[in-house]
Amino acid sequence: MVFVEVFRLLLVIVGVVAGLRVGDHIGAQTLAPVVGVVLATLVTYVAGGVVGRLFDKGLGQALRRLRDMPPAEVFAGSVVATTGLLAGLAFGLALVPLVRSTIAYPLTATLAWVLCAGGARLGVAKGQDIVRAVGMGHLVDRPSHSERGAMVVETSALLDRQLVALGAAGLLGGGLVVPNFVLDEARTLVAGPDPTSARRARAGIEGLEALRHQSVSVWIDESEVPEAATTAEKAVALARRLRCRLVTCSADLAARARGEGVETVNLRQLSADLAPHHPAGERLVVDLVKHGSQPHQAVGYLPDGDMVVVNDAEGLVGRLEVPVVVSSSRPTSQGLLLFARLAEVAEPVPAR
Repeated sequence: MVFVEVFRLLLVIVGVVAGLRVGDHIGAQTLAPVVGVVLATLVTYVAGGVVGRLFDKGLGQALRRLRDMPPAEVFAGSVVATTGLLAGLAFGLALVPLVRSTIAYPLTATLAWVLCAGGARLGVAKGQDIVRAVGMGHLVDRPSHSERGAMVVETSALLDRQLVALGAAGLLGGGLVVPNFVLDEARTLVAGPDPTSARRARAGIEGLEALRHQSVSVWIDESEVPEAATTAEKAVALARRLRCRLVTCSADLAARARGEGVETVNLRQLSADLAPHHPAGERLVVDLVKHGSQPHQAVGYLPDGDMVVVNDAEGLVGRLEVPVVVSSSRPTSQGLLLFARLAEVAEPVPAR
């Protein structure tokens, strides 16, 4: 809005001056100057708002396209376009004394514009080759985040313990790109009133340092994404801009990102796919160690830490090696949660 209003003000000033001159030309001693100023002010005020908004929209679209372009293409396009502009001006101005006509200056401007536009397109199309040709290949030979296979980390993934486990297993060779706005959100959670969220956020921030100790490359990206409202939307836009995958724990965000052409890694889905599969009807033995959150329930744990909730087993809390039959299972943020019932005495019990 600031750009539009300043543009409108400047255009109104130009209109006032033009209207005053036209009015003076018609009749300086009449009402023509006043009428000219009033009409010019009204016209330029309306036109300034319309044209200013069109310019502002065009600049915004151009900025978004530039953000999505590789730096080498932007650099080469700017250099070649500027070179073409200067060459067109120099060649055209050199012809002015020879032509000796008022059309020489418009021809010079046209030639400069054509060379400038052609140079910009050439620079964008052959940006990396041009940068290497002028001896600055070291600027483009360094692999980008997308070429390294890096992933942009969203807040839910930062707060998840699985990133450190993946780094310890050597599965994050491409590195991680952590946006600064994601870190800011995590720091806000650390200082927030919810102790659970604060603990997870603190563990996530400390996990970045643990990943660095595991030789995982972690880049803090300072880019701003003003066109997005929420942190999740900003992470998707940044991943699209960097041409990187997005790592998240939100199924909804993963689906939205894929709809926008961004590849995603859903840690929740990955955990579910890698978790031991306990189909309904499988027989297990567990030690029932405490009461469940619902009446008549008892809770036990498998050797890998997964929780087993056994219905109608409240009276067996404290018993060891209780035979149970799996009813269902579902993944949670803490691992796999199993629901089971007590096995019949006649059912065979597997070896522990």
